[in-house]
Amino acid sequence: MRPITLCSGQWTDIELDKLCEDVSKMGYDGLELACWGGHVDIEKAADDDTYVNERLDILKKNNLKVFALSTHLIGQCIGDAYAYDERLNNFLPKNLHGKPKEIKEWAKDMMIKSAKACKNFGCYVSTSFMGSPIWKFWYSYPQTTGKMIEEGFDIIVREFTPILDEYLKLGVKFALEVHPTEIAFDYYTAKKLLEKFNYHKALGFNFDPSHLLWQGIDPALFIRDFGDRIFHVHMKDVAVHYDGRAGVLGSHLEFGDLRRAWNFRSLGHGHVNFEEIIRELNAIGYNGPLSVEWEDNGIERFYGAKESLEFVKKINFAPSDISFDASIKN
Repeated sequence: MRPITLCSGQWTDIELDKLCEDVSKMGYDGLELACWGGHVDIEKAADDDTYVNERLDILKKNNLKVFALSTHLIGQCIGDAYAYDERLNNFLPKNLHGKPKEIKEWAKDMMIKSAKACKNFGCYVSTSFMGSPIWKFWYSYPQTTGKMIEEGFDIIVREFTPILDEYLKLGVKFALEVHPTEIAFDYYTAKKLLEKFNYHKALGFNFDPSHLLWQGIDPALFIRDFGDRIFHVHMKDVAVHYDGRAGVLGSHLEFGDLRRAWNFRSLGHGHVNFEEIIRELNAIGYNGPLSVEWEDNGIERFYGAKESLEFVKKINFAPSDISFDASIKN
């Protein structure tokens, strides 16, 4: 069956050796390792075999494997540098703060190195973001022309094509998480992105149903229509409650605030139909990891991670190898 992993991005306050020990005790098969917070240093992972082996030894002694590297924060910087957002400073080297051109070049270099890092770790998928120079145009006022949107997509194609070419050369897949603030944030922008890249062989998606459902998109249909581009899967739930006061845009209420119209939830505590998702994954022959991403401010994270693992174990069923009526004979 598909391996069950934990995304380490929300756990980087814990040293990797301690996290691996805890995750192993829970019963996970491995990790989707974040390239920040000390879990993976991309530059070292790209060039230093000793460093990679030390990281792998930590996992191995805890009976864990690494199935993907998460480069979300770095990829975000490339598209966002064009409409500079000071919030990027939360995860940039201090010497780059306030320098959009330098940020973009640094991030592009790091993303190219991330392909080598993936290969050295023996995992052939990087889950990531691209950012977006046009996210601020999502609502077309002041007036937004079609040309402005096309130019935004063209920027992403120009900046990411060398990165994707390096991924392709090394046999690594780039899995964009379709997500608000990204150049592809819903069904039709995802379709447009693939078309603009002329269906580059290295480009696909990190499927996360939680970001689709609250927008009104059926996650199962996303898998059905983009099946050959589902390179990795996040398991994360979301609860949607439109009560007549709260709106889909969040009202500038923090995540976890019960007044919000939607909140990310631990698995089984929201409204995502995971059975339909597993059926669609079976239909496309997806055998990659199911990566639990903890983002529920209402549940203690160790409790949530353990409970989520048990949830995925129950729902991680294989398709039938025989038609139910095949044995009906006279």
